[in-house]
Amino acid sequence: MRIRVRCCLLAPALAVASALGVSTPISAQVADKAIHTFVLFDQLEQRNIRGEQPVAWDMIGWVGGDFNRVWIKSSGSRATRGGGSDAELEALFGRLISPFWDAQIGVRLDTRGDGGARHTRLSAVAALEGLAPYWFEIEPSLFISDRGDISAEFTATYDLFITQRLIAQPRLDLRAAIQEVREFGVGSGLNDAGIGLRLRYELRRKLAPYVGISWNRSFAGTADLARAGGEAVSATALVGGMRLWF
Repeated sequence: MRIRVRCCLLAPALAVASALGVSTPISAQVADKAIHTFVLFDQLEQRNIRGEQPVAWDMIGWVGGDFNRVWIKSSGSRATRGGGSDAELEALFGRLISPFWDAQIGVRLDTRGDGGARHTRLSAVAALEGLAPYWFEIEPSLFISDRGDISAEFTATYDLFITQRLIAQPRLDLRAAIQEVREFGVGSGLNDAGIGLRLRYELRRKLAPYVGISWNRSFAGTADLARAGGEAVSATALVGGMRLWF
């Protein structure tokens, strides 16, 4: 009987508090509407490939709340000799569609430089980003360029905790395209696959140096374009760098 009386008295009290705008434990259990920011350099490294040592990066950042965010993504590499470079920059709007998944749309700018020549293209982007079962972080993306070229990318990573600070991260990257785009070294079909393993140690929770190894191979038309340009079809690299976020 005492429990029933207390419940009957609590309901009017909560109603009055809500009408007056007074915060209560129940009314406080709502989605956070504050604006947050986050930047992560998942890769910031130097690679050793046949004596060459290009610098590579893979960065994501966002600003927004729990449901809507503006995303900025950038990845690429730049040779320390010869001036060759590849870079991608994306600006996206993301919407939380489930507890672990964001749907994203926006644009991407690709640039490729080799010696004195430089090529650019702009693409529309549709992507998903989130956690698959067993805590795999995956990111499938679809691109349609301003010339009508259609391509796709898929990235998957997994953090394997050896200790609370020592973490191994395997990574898989796949790229494919429907049309051939010679100036970007892209053939039709499966373009290339990359597999990497990086071992990092978190000196503190936002700073983690790492070492690792990566392997990349081109396929089909992309491999043919690489051979025609005197480039290797496959490459294995030792890497070392820093993972940091803020």
